[in-house]
Amino acid sequence: MTAATAPDVIGLWDRSVGTHPEAPALVTPHRVWTYEEADRLTDAWADSLAGQDAGPGRLVGLAFPDPARTVLGMVAALKAGAGFTVLDDRLPAAARAALVRRTDAAVWLGDGGHAPAGAYVPVGLSAVRPPVRHRPDDAAYVLFTSGSTGEPKGTVVERDALGRFAAGVAERLELTPGDRWLQVASLGFDVVIEEVFPALAAGAAVVCRAGTRALDAEELHTAMDRTRTTVVELSTQYWLEYARWLTATGLTTPPELRTVVVGGERMDPAPYRAWQARQPASLAHVYGLTECTVSSAFYTGLLPEGAEEVPLGTPLRDVEISVRRDGRPVPDGETGEIHIGGPLLARGFLGDEAATARRFVPDPAAPAPGARVYVTGDLGRIDADGHLVFLGRVDDQVKIRGHRLEPARVERALCENPEVDQAVVFPDPGTGTALWAFTVPADPHRAPPPGTAVRPAAAERDAMIRPLARALPEWAVPRVHYRVAVLPKNPHGKIDKKLLAAWAADADRTTPAEPYHPAEATPVERDEPLGTVLTAFRDVLGAPGLGPDDDFFAHGGQSLLAMRLLARLRDSFPAAAGLRASTLFACPTPRLTAAALDARETART
Repeated sequence: MTAATAPDVIGLWDRSVGTHPEAPALVTPHRVWTYEEADRLTDAWADSLAGQDAGPGRLVGLAFPDPARTVLGMVAALKAGAGFTVLDDRLPAAARAALVRRTDAAVWLGDGGHAPAGAYVPVGLSAVRPPVRHRPDDAAYVLFTSGSTGEPKGTVVERDALGRFAAGVAERLELTPGDRWLQVASLGFDVVIEEVFPALAAGAAVVCRAGTRALDAEELHTAMDRTRTTVVELSTQYWLEYARWLTATGLTTPPELRTVVVGGERMDPAPYRAWQARQPASLAHVYGLTECTVSSAFYTGLLPEGAEEVPLGTPLRDVEISVRRDGRPVPDGETGEIHIGGPLLARGFLGDEAATARRFVPDPAAPAPGARVYVTGDLGRIDADGHLVFLGRVDDQVKIRGHRLEPARVERALCENPEVDQAVVFPDPGTGTALWAFTVPADPHRAPPPGTAVRPAAAERDAMIRPLARALPEWAVPRVHYRVAVLPKNPHGKIDKKLLAAWAADADRTTPAEPYHPAEATPVERDEPLGTVLTAFRDVLGAPGLGPDDDFFAHGGQSLLAMRLLARLRDSFPAAAGLRASTLFACPTPRLTAAALDARETART
């Protein structure tokens, strides 16, 4: 595809409307929108936006509480010639306010509780699409990713890149008008772009949930089965939880599901092979970054028996991937830093020319002048089959449940507490799905003996978490805290995280468990399933010292571990059959969860 023939993203939409006007474009719990119906609605919305000065060079903010109208708003903004940005309803209020200020959107659409003042929902279907002269290099969207400067970076992706990306993914996954892609990602996460635009480019349907609440494994399975989903994209850890649930229940993927796209973190070969051996749905392992228009490489093959890593695959059409050392490509098989080039690169970071210049650099190896490459910070190599293989990070950036995070951002926030002198955070060594924090107190008299770690009291831990929870996404807040006398260093002068993890393990082993003795309990407690619930909490959290009144989230619990805990409880208690993750927020201790189960059992019988 040449620059002259690259499709505009709305040109792809128009092709789907013209070819399949009666086919479903959006499937929601309440209605099915055909392409023709969605086209009329988004024309009217685009006309309304144009009347609000939304056009080329401006942004439209979207703050709906449901995915379907968010998708319609994306299409409408692009029809008006504008770009769009999405305000994630799961962000803390301070983070949302900062995003609204930085985007300086011409207008906001939405009616969610998180919508900024002045947001509205257009009405009427009588208007026609406004005549707009947009260019390929006009902004299509701005989405935010974590940055090392303490605030997220807004990545600006242009219309040409989005159109090429949508066509390339549709081609690689062989999408057809008969496909249905279930939208499950957070609406502020770049994966939503991959869930929406390739499907619309192929004339397929985007399946939308009623709201934005995360689905546990059972809910995911039920939703895919009920909606006849054919394609879904899951983060690596989310996919692992779903795979565990399928194995535990003896089920296979729904009959209509043909492809599960998985990415965001390193994939272990063992569960990948196990899935391929027993599940009908195939896997597509993907690799990419927000700055390169979501996924750049796809691997869809059967994993060879001797493979020690799951490859990241080969580039999409219009993507150039190279492995370099000191800026120059290395021979296949050698390790270097992954660089991505081609027309799918973002324009850069919103209002941050310095960061743009550091990451998007001129390509001295390209024959054409002006070519750029994005320096990913990821290590990799090209294997004998021509597939890209991931080998780790050059810097300290980490992935938490599919999200990129600069730990320094969280460490600085912890050190704003006057009682904290130093801090380091990193993913827990066991699951890699939650952040651990180790802090050195400003008052040395409050430090534990050297070479040891202790958990702070609940009040102290809550005082450290509270300001972080107001400013950071839920996944970026460390839920497990340890106090240490010093942050140990390894021979290279870096903080020795393995030694800190060992100190933490010693602390948890030596913390006496608070056993549950039914004989000493009240009559009401003796009738409750507290002992079994407590065991499940301890096993899932890997915390043998957990007591009946200890908080699940204060001991490292998060959404993925909540899925695992609920699966355990459903195996043990009939009353847990309808239990959802939201119950754990209201009943976060074993005692409260056991009481909730007892109440449900009473109501059930």
